[in-house]
Amino acid sequence: MRVFVTGATGFIGTAVVPELLAAGHQVLGLTRSDKGAEALKALGAEAHRGALEDLESLKKGASNTDATIHLAFDHNFSDFEGINKKDRVAIQAIGEALSGTNRPFIITSGTLLLPLGKIATEDDNGDYTVPVAVRGLAEQLALSFVPKGVRAEVVRLPPTNYGKGDHGFIDMLIKTAREKGISVYIGDGANRWPATHRLDTAKAFALALDKGTAGAVYHAVANEAVSTKEIAEAIGKGLNVPVVSKSMEEATAHFGFVAMPFSRDNPTSSKKTREALGWEPTQPGLIADIGEGHYFKN
Repeated sequence: MRVFVTGATGFIGTAVVPELLAAGHQVLGLTRSDKGAEALKALGAEAHRGALEDLESLKKGASNTDATIHLAFDHNFSDFEGINKKDRVAIQAIGEALSGTNRPFIITSGTLLLPLGKIATEDDNGDYTVPVAVRGLAEQLALSFVPKGVRAEVVRLPPTNYGKGDHGFIDMLIKTAREKGISVYIGDGANRWPATHRLDTAKAFALALDKGTAGAVYHAVANEAVSTKEIAEAIGKGLNVPVVSKSMEEATAHFGFVAMPFSRDNPTSSKKTREALGWEPTQPGLIADIGEGHYFKN
């Protein structure tokens, strides 16, 4: 298939594109810059000039290909409501372009929107009492195109997709620990995060394209539950700084907005995804990856 990929030059996208190419697909990657176009060409993909805000470029990319994987997401977390609205507007535009085609349309969501206090599964809906769950509205919107003749699917990602080149939450936690001289966890640190290496995440998207079904929700989760205390300890070891517990109030002052996601207890299962897609993660776990040292070389 010829696959349109938004976010093709991002941290996840630059793993998904080679995975798709290796599986025999052609890739049309969305990019707004000459640098991005050159990067896509180097990977063996074709560049499609446009942007998340350029709805016509999204419609054209989706219309001229056999499938769409939507990875792009604005990371201006100071306007969380705004960036989620932008995502839904993009999904609406792509969904309308694909209506009646029965082509695959795979969107990205996150596990942090799921209910606390249990191991979440693919069957769980978002806990809309918490602000982070607003991203679940994108899931609902995408899946609303199934009866309109779109093979819409959702892939939920854990809060950390790690590996070399990561500038997400783990990198943010490390930068804060380096700056302030301590590695912090919240309370007793027993709350848990799921996590996945970016290369395993890429395989999940490729399998969702090849084996996925309309209306399905998949969890690209390799590490079901890593305690945040373990994460803080691994960071402390890597930086050779003390590991300290702080209250939620203290952690908010220490971390800023990162305190909210880092406080979530988000254990998440991918059992149904593995069974449905035959997905088997093979990369090192999160703690082992932090221990390799690449996060501390910058």
